[in-house]
Amino acid sequence: MSAGIDLENVVCDFGDFRAVDHVNVSIKPGEFFSFLGPSGCGKTTILRMISGFTEPTQGIIRIGGQDVRGQRPNQRPTALIFQNLALFPLMTVWENIAFGLEVRGVDKAKRRARADELLRLVDLPGAADKYPSQLSGGQRQRVAIARALAVEPAVMLLDEPLSALDLKLRQHMRAELRAIQKRTGVTFIYITHDQGEALAMSDRVGVMSQGRIQQVADPREIYNNPVNGFVASFVGENNIFDGTVVNPANGMAGYETALGTFRARLGALATGKGVKLFVRPEHTAISLTAAAENSVPVTISEVSFEGSFISIQGKAAGGTTLVAEIRNDGAATVPAIGSAAFMSFDPARAAILPDAETRR
Repeated sequence: MSAGIDLENVVCDFGDFRAVDHVNVSIKPGEFFSFLGPSGCGKTTILRMISGFTEPTQGIIRIGGQDVRGQRPNQRPTALIFQNLALFPLMTVWENIAFGLEVRGVDKAKRRARADELLRLVDLPGAADKYPSQLSGGQRQRVAIARALAVEPAVMLLDEPLSALDLKLRQHMRAELRAIQKRTGVTFIYITHDQGEALAMSDRVGVMSQGRIQQVADPREIYNNPVNGFVASFVGENNIFDGTVVNPANGMAGYETALGTFRARLGALATGKGVKLFVRPEHTAISLTAAAENSVPVTISEVSFEGSFISIQGKAAGGTTLVAEIRNDGAATVPAIGSAAFMSFDPARAAILPDAETRR
């Protein structure tokens, strides 16, 4: 069984500090939903409120349609996986997994059978009688997931569980977590500051800043159509231009800068002052001749080999640095450092967005 989560106008204050500021979001049953944002943005506080370890100052939290305010953590259909996993070192793997069932009075034979079933689910069938210290980091991660699933939660809450793992193992565990979630159908709510994790695993992502939700959408929408400068900058890299909007019409506009006037998509909220032009490096082309529009003359200042792509920096007039990324497919021509070139971008791949995120 899985359950949906509804947060309605939820606020959480710690003294004079507002950690969560009027958050409204609905998470569907069986969904893999991630809260993404920098440290201190309020995402862990939301997780603690859903789990029952922190009470909201105001607003309503519903799990499966039921208002859970006032319910203790053990009364809620949730299971929380902490960042440090909190496995018991003196218990075997199967005893760790079955601990919640033991607390509930389930007899030993049934506990062992359930633990073995869950070990098969997380692809650790031979680890039942080992101790956590005998397992790798990724294996301990899977044991923590199995332990959480043992009590048959409707909602699984994960607080940056992969942050202590190395890059290769994190990438492997992303796929493992996603596969486990799909097999079980349990609602997963995942907390992370790592955009790669959120984009790779989630059905939808809620980007947070300053205690507020900035945007909720599927990963492609978040990356390709951010609603403001904070989302654009936090989720991916950008070339950013300062300037002024001119001649807006039909969702497009001109944008006057010190480097010239460009044309780009006009974000729905990009009105008045405080707007900037955002262009992703992978959407920035580099050539020896100027393009028909949105072209900037540069002097190549740095070339970095990044494996699957090559990052090229160019200095424009006034010292502005622009970055273009080209695929390392063997066909690309890499300009020499110190050479003259042009960096250009398609108007449809550039966005004029409000720069500042909502403040507390």
